[in-house]
Amino acid sequence: MAIAKTGKEVLAKFFDEGAYSALYADGAVAAAFGSANGVPVYAVCQNGAAVAEKDTEKIVKVLDMAAKTGNPVVTFYNSVGAKLEEGLAALSGSAAVVAAVARVSGVVPQIAVVTGVCGAGSALAAAGADLCIMSEEGELFLTPPFTSAAAGDKTEDAGSAAYAAKAGVAALVVKNADEAAAAAARMVGLLPANNLAGPAVFEAAEPAGALNLAKYSPDEAAASIVDAGSAVELYAGYGKNVYTALATVAGSVVGVVATKGGDEALCRCCVSKTARFVRMCDAFSIPVVTLVNTDGFRKSCAEDVSGGLREAARLAGTYADATTAKIAVVTGKAVGAAYTALANADLTVAVEGCTIAPIEPKAAVTVLYKDELEQGTNIAGDTAKLAAKYAAEVCSASAAVRAGLADVAVPAAGVRAAVASALDMLATKRVQRMPKKHGNMAL
Repeated sequence: MAIAKTGKEVLAKFFDEGAYSALYADGAVAAAFGSANGVPVYAVCQNGAAVAEKDTEKIVKVLDMAAKTGNPVVTFYNSVGAKLEEGLAALSGSAAVVAAVARVSGVVPQIAVVTGVCGAGSALAAAGADLCIMSEEGELFLTPPFTSAAAGDKTEDAGSAAYAAKAGVAALVVKNADEAAAAAARMVGLLPANNLAGPAVFEAAEPAGALNLAKYSPDEAAASIVDAGSAVELYAGYGKNVYTALATVAGSVVGVVATKGGDEALCRCCVSKTARFVRMCDAFSIPVVTLVNTDGFRKSCAEDVSGGLREAARLAGTYADATTAKIAVVTGKAVGAAYTALANADLTVAVEGCTIAPIEPKAAVTVLYKDELEQGTNIAGDTAKLAAKYAAEVCSASAAVRAGLADVAVPAAGVRAAVASALDMLATKRVQRMPKKHGNMAL
């Protein structure tokens, strides 16, 4: 089968059965309305030519129509840039598109699909969408790679889909325009139509496997809770110690965040990725299920200076500010600031065998039992024994429930049922915010 190349071919691949109603067909931009994955949706598609002011007016009009009618909008980016013959009008048109993207943000889902060249102002608009999907054939950049290379700043794969994924801009990378159109249609089906619509509902399916605490990985931990085959991982190339995905639990769409566990701490990229994902879920009232098992934030002054503390504050603020249903599942370690940031939830499930503590048990006993340890002959061994005892008595799942840090303690086999029950309980959650223009968390 031939791969779609023209704008019309891309639209035909995107819409169900290739059927749609054309809104605009002339110029460098085509627009249409139809059904993708059973969901009414608007689409804008660039055909590779230079974009004129009249083309940007089309894009702005479609975005405003999408907001008024409460339907998602998908924009396919493929253009050599603005039509320079129009002079300053090219700049005003680009600014108008970016302003429209920001205006519509949080009202209806916006999905950017980069199938060709997407630079400068178009790159700002694409990166400002809720999700950015890239074909391996696409290019996304603020500074053209050849310009940067000519100035002596040559970077391997600059502007490529792999580079955009590594930078945390591309949420999904696929092989070509056809797969990009299919991925966009799938995401349209998973996301609500607008910020007032409820999450999509699908047929439920049993998980692919059971939660294995002895051999823990975030994707497998998530797979033990969500419906089999439902998870779509996002931002896989960025912040790799955290797994983020849209999936379904008992048929209902949720956002899943799962930390890597073990000695893998959360760097500023992991934290930024998580905050970005949770904020998107909150904008459209998609419940967030967070699987917490982490050594905490990266312990490094250099990391703090590079933005680690700022991003950690952003993460904590994002979870605290989110009004969507939030469920935290402590599958392993949740110590100190990591618990504070990630387990800010409506309902917290503690899995038997987990550790919830203000500081590491080993560090705690060196303070609490300092005199006793100094009098012993085997400080290392005595510390380990006391730490194990402290963890079992003070930091266990049942202790967390007694202290009010968790709502329920369950065995590993009961996590899926506990999460499904919590989602049912929180399905009608409503929160009224205090009047304000907007929050001012660190960005």
